[in-house]
This record gives sequence, C-alpha cells and structure tokens, in this order.
Amino acid sequence: MDEARQIPLCNGRDLVDGGLAVPFDVVYAGQTCRAFAIRYEGGVHAYLNRCTHVAMEMDWQPNQFFDDTGRWLLCSTHGAAYRPDTGACAGGPCRGALVRIALTERDGVVHWHTDYNLQPVAF
Repeated sequence: MDEARQIPLCNGRDLVDGGLAVPFDVVYAGQTCRAFAIRYEGGVHAYLNRCTHVAMEMDWQPNQFFDDTGRWLLCSTHGAAYRPDTGACAGGPCRGALVRIALTERDGVVHWHTDYNLQPVAF
C-alpha cells in the first residue's frame, strides 16, 4: 500500500481481543463519521460506526461493540449482529455488511488506510 496513505491510529496494545474499540473520525460520502477499530482472534479490523439497518452509531456503551461472549459485534438499537472479522451480517435486522476500513499493524502500531471513499478528518 502507498505509505503516504497510511495513518497511525493507535498502539497495538490498545486493542485487546473482544475488548474495547479505538474510535476515530473519517469523512465518508462527504460527511464526518465515527469509525472504530477492534481486535478479534489476533487480527485488527475497522468499520464505520454505522449500522446497516438504520444509519445509527452501534456501540451500547462508549467504544463497546462486542456482545458478552466477545464473538459478535452488536448494534445497541435493534440488535443487528455482525462478524468481527469481516463485518458481514450474522443475524438480526442488518442489511448487508458494515463498511470496512483497511488496517495494518506493524512494529507495534496500528495504521488505517485512506481510500477514495474514506478520508481523514481535517482539523
């Protein structure tokens, strides 16, 4: 991937399997949106914080997306369930997969990758 399009997000130790997410902001479809990064089965994954059923933020407590088992990402509003490793709908009233954001982890740092649809928020 193009090095200029990788943005440091967090220390890899900040993401624990099935634990709290690390939030960040992106511009998607011309709007500033919250996104979140998680760790699941050792891998790092990130998605827009937007349920596919109703475009609402999903976390039921700040930065908490996993169910009690640490196996599913849940939308707090209507109970849609998503696979943490792919963002695919796993049950409930979801309509397709979550919008995925590419991440890599190297040298203990997690980076997210911009593309034409997802850009960093300008401060």
